[in-house]
Amino acid sequence: MVRAYYMQDPVTNQRDPCELDPPREATEEALKRCDVWTMKIPIENDWEQKLNEEAKKVGLNYRDEIHVNKDKMPNYEEKIKIFFEEHLHVDPEVRFVKGGSGYFDVRDREDKWIRLAVSAGDFIFLPAGIYHRFTVDNNDSINAIRLFKDEPIWEAFNRSDHQTDEKTIRAEYLNAIQKV
Repeated sequence: MVRAYYMQDPVTNQRDPCELDPPREATEEALKRCDVWTMKIPIENDWEQKLNEEAKKVGLNYRDEIHVNKDKMPNYEEKIKIFFEEHLHVDPEVRFVKGGSGYFDVRDREDKWIRLAVSAGDFIFLPAGIYHRFTVDNNDSINAIRLFKDEPIWEAFNRSDHQTDEKTIRAEYLNAIQKV
């Protein structure tokens, strides 16, 4: 399982670990209550086959690869700030980390932040409708495979717009996690 823990809010530097003092780990059960799941797929000879098997289980048929670092991403600092804005999507956000490291932050049922510290071999599934954000860590580099059901309609709806709670996908998500 990916390391998951509750984090400080507000955040001073998004690239820092931002752990509570004392630290408070987020259990697998806490993630399950948010419909978030993670797994490790070690980068070995058969990692692609294992990734394909997991993708097939949840109906993911399309993928691309993203390199988030200063050398390969134009307007890097601006993009990192945008990725860190709290938002939701109408499709699940599913990632497999091939290299580097970073953080995915998700809101739990009580609206507290849980940070998922990801690195090579980590597979994460964030359901459609969950509030989340992403940032690199202090290494400033992550290489990930993005997995989608179909060709992505890459649209983020920022929570700060105050209309996200009215979206159908948000209501569906909230309804689904009440049953967990």
